[in-house]
Amino acid sequence: MRIFVTGIGVVSALGDTVQQNWNALKTGNTGIQWSDRLGLMVGEVKQTNESIMRAYALPQVDFSRTTLLALIAAKTCWGENRLVPTLKTGLVAATSAGGLDRMEEYYFRHKTDPDFVMNTLMTHDNGRTTDRLANLLGMNGFVGTISTACSSGANAIMHGARLIRHGRLDRALVGGSDPLTSFNLKGFGSLMIYDPDICKPFDANRKGLNMGEGGAFLLLESERSLVETGNKPLCELTGWCNATDAYHQTASSPEGVGASITMQGCLRMAGITAEQVNYVNAHGTGTGNNDLSETAALKKVFGVKTPPFSSTKGFTGHTLAAAGAVEAVFSVMAILENALLPNANFTTPMPETDLLPVTTFKENAGVEYALSNSFGFGGNCTSLLFKRHH
Repeated sequence: MRIFVTGIGVVSALGDTVQQNWNALKTGNTGIQWSDRLGLMVGEVKQTNESIMRAYALPQVDFSRTTLLALIAAKTCWGENRLVPTLKTGLVAATSAGGLDRMEEYYFRHKTDPDFVMNTLMTHDNGRTTDRLANLLGMNGFVGTISTACSSGANAIMHGARLIRHGRLDRALVGGSDPLTSFNLKGFGSLMIYDPDICKPFDANRKGLNMGEGGAFLLLESERSLVETGNKPLCELTGWCNATDAYHQTASSPEGVGASITMQGCLRMAGITAEQVNYVNAHGTGTGNNDLSETAALKKVFGVKTPPFSSTKGFTGHTLAAAGAVEAVFSVMAILENALLPNANFTTPMPETDLLPVTTFKENAGVEYALSNSFGFGGNCTSLLFKRHH
């Protein structure tokens, strides 16, 4: 069964719309900036919770920032579509932090104000953020939540595609969102993998990652759904694969075992050869372990003919559970615009693999197939393969 992508939406430090994000990538303008509030270089969405709630006329209740960021992207992606009884429509949303931003507020407020409303504690659960989103969108059919660390957004897309392929759904709104939280920032800081400057994925002198926040969603449809909705495909999702190398709690295996399995699995599902892949949107966090592991996997899968690849995290920061969905949207746009996206701040090849990412925006690039990689803690690896629709 063919799976079509008919809608995309994204919010990140680069902007609130797909076009704003694309323009920033095209011109090489990073969204990572110094934050006095957080005391670090981060990719922060400019809109506050209050401005988002005003924009969507939301009631003054405990919406997590995870839900609010998801709402921006999901609404854009869903567009003018309508829920109809003849189509089985589902929502699969991914998050790592869930309502942790509200939990942090409760913790610090409760220390000085013991009477601060206890209901805030109820917003912490990851499933709560998805349920709130489903209610705001009016979706009461299949609703699911995925949380597999940094591969969550990609796994949500994969799960939605599998539900369509097996006839459980006709269409699925899939993606993920995560906010910036003190807990996550300090957690990554404790691992000593946070770059005090803007990160340099795949560079020999990389120092670590920058955190970001955001949300992204894709609308997946079956052929039956296309007939009913009349939507025009942007591209097709032809391959997906997940594997867990279980090498370490936070690190990927140095040989890139899980990453190579997922990329090879995508190629097998799509029925194409490695030579047919025209662009890889890499996970590329800028950490020593990830970039070494991923480039080792790229060489294992593609040999000496590694396709053009780049990481866009030097523009958005690492958006955790949203990353797989944000970068899936960028991969779809790479196909639509027939372009290769730049890898920010690269100067020196890694001596272990000596691979060179794309460093400038390139048009007329002949992108028929785009591969998007997302790798999470515990070696939870996922790859997605998108194809130009003809």
